[in-house]
Amino acid sequence: MKKFTFIVAYCLIPSLVFVSGCSLFRTAAQDEAKRQGKSAADFPETAVDVFHDMDGGIALTPDEVKGRNTWMLWTGGNQAFWDYMAKNSFGTLDFLKTLSSYPKPDKNGKKYYYSRDNRFEYLGLMNEPGFKKATGPDQKYGLYLDERVEPESEKLDPAVYGHSSGIVGLRLFLNPKFDESSSEYDQNAVDYWDAERFYTDPDYYLDKELERPYRVGMSCAFCHAGPHPLNPPADPENPQWENLSTNVGAQYFWIGRIFIAHPDEENFVWQLFNSSPPGALDTSIIATDNINNPRTMNAIYEVGARLGTGEQEEITGGALAVPGTEPQMVVPHILKDGADSVGILGALSRVYINIGEFHEEWIQHFKPIVGGKKQTPMDVATAKENSVYWQATEQRVGNLASFFLKAAGGHHLKDAPGGQAYLTNDESVLNRGKFVFADNCAGCHSSKLPKPHDTVTPFDSFYNKWVDSEDFKKQMRQMIMKPDFLENNYLSNEHRYSVADLKTNACAALATNGLRGHIWDNFTSETYKTLPAVRPIKVHHPLTGEPSTYEMPGGGRGYYRTPSLVSMWSTAPYLHNNALGKFTNDPSVAGRMEAFQDGVEKLLWPEKRFNSDCQETWGLPWCPPIYKTTKVSYLKINQEYLPDKLKAKLLKKGEEELSLGPIPKGTPINLLANLNNELSFKDPVRLARLVKVLVKVKAGLKRIKAQNLNDEQSLALLKELVPDLLEVNKCKDFVIDRGHEYGSQLSDDDKHALIEYLKTL
Repeated sequence: MKKFTFIVAYCLIPSLVFVSGCSLFRTAAQDEAKRQGKSAADFPETAVDVFHDMDGGIALTPDEVKGRNTWMLWTGGNQAFWDYMAKNSFGTLDFLKTLSSYPKPDKNGKKYYYSRDNRFEYLGLMNEPGFKKATGPDQKYGLYLDERVEPESEKLDPAVYGHSSGIVGLRLFLNPKFDESSSEYDQNAVDYWDAERFYTDPDYYLDKELERPYRVGMSCAFCHAGPHPLNPPADPENPQWENLSTNVGAQYFWIGRIFIAHPDEENFVWQLFNSSPPGALDTSIIATDNINNPRTMNAIYEVGARLGTGEQEEITGGALAVPGTEPQMVVPHILKDGADSVGILGALSRVYINIGEFHEEWIQHFKPIVGGKKQTPMDVATAKENSVYWQATEQRVGNLASFFLKAAGGHHLKDAPGGQAYLTNDESVLNRGKFVFADNCAGCHSSKLPKPHDTVTPFDSFYNKWVDSEDFKKQMRQMIMKPDFLENNYLSNEHRYSVADLKTNACAALATNGLRGHIWDNFTSETYKTLPAVRPIKVHHPLTGEPSTYEMPGGGRGYYRTPSLVSMWSTAPYLHNNALGKFTNDPSVAGRMEAFQDGVEKLLWPEKRFNSDCQETWGLPWCPPIYKTTKVSYLKINQEYLPDKLKAKLLKKGEEELSLGPIPKGTPINLLANLNNELSFKDPVRLARLVKVLVKVKAGLKRIKAQNLNDEQSLALLKELVPDLLEVNKCKDFVIDRGHEYGSQLSDDDKHALIEYLKTL
């Protein structure tokens, strides 16, 4: 057993270093509010309309205002979770530093690359109106936090919502251990606090026992509020509330920069986080399934129309405790893979757990960030009983849904400043584009559809024949010419389609968190859990491009729901992972249209998906991009995060961190990030195979260093290891912008006409 532990500790992925057992029998946790004797009544909603200038200044009822405030302000108590993560994320995440504008490098020469002056440009985060950049350390705690220039509303209870932080979606709460009126007040924690060392001294800021003066909470707005397409800020670093939208999605959000407090290109963890394109993140990053699958931030459009596009789902087991569920119900699918198939209220409730609500129980069911522990379901009934924050959130989601029913309308290019200049005045071209859309796109991308013959049920084996029929096209052309076609049209049918048909990257479709017995078991339907396996897909060797066949697993995996095309002009790049098209980092109408034009052309002309770093061995008309390391890197783990029993074996005298590698420049990141590291003695065959592969890989990397191999030689050695790594890889699909070539067969004139119509959506 000791030998096994020692071998695993030397593996490539950090999760395997931190293997821990769990008791089969334990008492369910209680959240912080429950332990303090509070109830949901202590966390009331508020109808104070502090964001009345947002969303085009739309008029809202008091209940709708409460819904928007929940979206913008309510953290569900997750400030305790993000404080926990600051202490237990292996030196990676610290939102208190994300909020800071500290001007000096630390003692290792690492420095902050951002402040309020370039926060949008570098991090893709929205500066909150009413603040200015810190002019120096604050007097109380020595932190470089944004300074208020406009008073905060006195009607917002800080015990419920915390305080504004200077970044939209992040809320500041005083750490109870720094609050003299709190029973948790800790004079030792106050005395130990040193802001200068917090910013500059790794030995200090990596101390897992360090208490920070503030805890930072996250609201939904952090990932979903962004520059308003119809009223973009003249300066993205200095928006006003009227320049912001609650529902457009954080399209410029750089997770690789936001979640890494001290960027280090030579750290493989940085390489992993940095592989997410701007505007995309892996929603299973905390409750990891060890598949690196960044997905776009959902833009929330036409909620009313969306409710009418759902499909019948069978709900059983723990999912029946989710708000709003029934044994049989029609629901839209929210996640890209259609996994959260329990309705809008259930989806909203799950989101709050996923960003840290009731983390005291949640993290007992998996190993945060690193995995390596068999997941168990997060039980909704337990949350209802033991989490006051869950109870308070459950009371809020109805008003939240009502807000989006009112406010989440589409943003149309014709209404944007200067938008008319991008639209054609040629009615014949526009009508041609409508007919091309009706014939080739509407079967998937319209919630208004002709009714098929009685013997044809949508989405059964006859549906595609119906969509391809002349009868369908004739009726669809008539519908699309009606002036109200786009009104209350979600531009999606919300159906799950096989990734084998779409041919897009399969990694998000292979996500496992929603499967039976996994963390989100209670938030997926029986229909999802019993979906059949799709047919095998073609994948490619990540270094040579050699094709092979991959047998897809079933039980929920292998599908993507149809995305909406509402406001398509403003939401490029495209595909579920933002991998297709140019990222301009420019929220102006001109910047969005530049991204739109590049992305839509690559959708319709696949040969334009060209990567200059192309390898001739792929034998394809374009070079498929793959997430690769940009520099020789190491898996660096500070001694603070190593189990005491392993420090003596893993670290030499004087070493402060474990450094595993070198991992060659150009290594496909997902070759390592997607390793199935779930250590289970109940499956000794797979466990033995995993250990065998890791030992072989470690020996190979050791040769790189011992023989001082150059980049070309290192990649040649890595090529020898690829078959072994693929054997234990959870997603063998590495090409990120492939697939969805519908329309590529059209004539150029048809394509150009279609693009003119797509601009109007």
